[in-house]
Amino acid sequence: MTAIEQTEARPRGTRLPRRARRNQLLGAAQEVFVAQGYHAAAMDDIADRAGVSKPVLYQHFPGKLDLYLALLDQHCDALLQAVRAALASTTDNKQRVAATMDAYFGFVEDEGGAFRLVFESDLTNEPAVRERVDKVSLDCADAVSEVISEDTKLPREQAMLLAVGLCGMAQITARYWLGAGQKIPRDTASKLISSLSWRGIAGFPIQ
Repeated sequence: MTAIEQTEARPRGTRLPRRARRNQLLGAAQEVFVAQGYHAAAMDDIADRAGVSKPVLYQHFPGKLDLYLALLDQHCDALLQAVRAALASTTDNKQRVAATMDAYFGFVEDEGGAFRLVFESDLTNEPAVRERVDKVSLDCADAVSEVISEDTKLPREQAMLLAVGLCGMAQITARYWLGAGQKIPRDTASKLISSLSWRGIAGFPIQ
């Protein structure tokens, strides 16, 4: 049984441990936010989706923004950990590039649509949201820049600029690929972008 089916199947009022209830509410909120966007979503919708009363929802999250930020924190951390794991998966820099590109494609492809909260939020004018989105983008680039700086001996500022370019290309192309209907298999799409990236970054440092 999937997490969604479990959410739908659980009778209203079933008692759960606090952590399990929080995770259940976050799962329900993600479904609603991804489907409707922040502004159109209502706490009533989320409570109904989770099969709980609104007072139960408010016991865990004081308001809609708190719930959204908790989800954003969760998925920003997941993306950062995926990028770090990709970088740590090999000492071959060409394979590191490939693994990092695929980490972005995997994040975007996830059926829960979490990437929409991070990269396509309708709440980016909210400072707390903008801060988190900017931070995860920079944290991912910072992790990549450490490898670039170590390998190329470029100054850290230059390595960071290259890393921002690589990460930006990864997430934009992955989102385009998904939005275009995944007409190219993920493995092929990821390899195309990693090949483009490697052909560029392998040329540094410029002699």
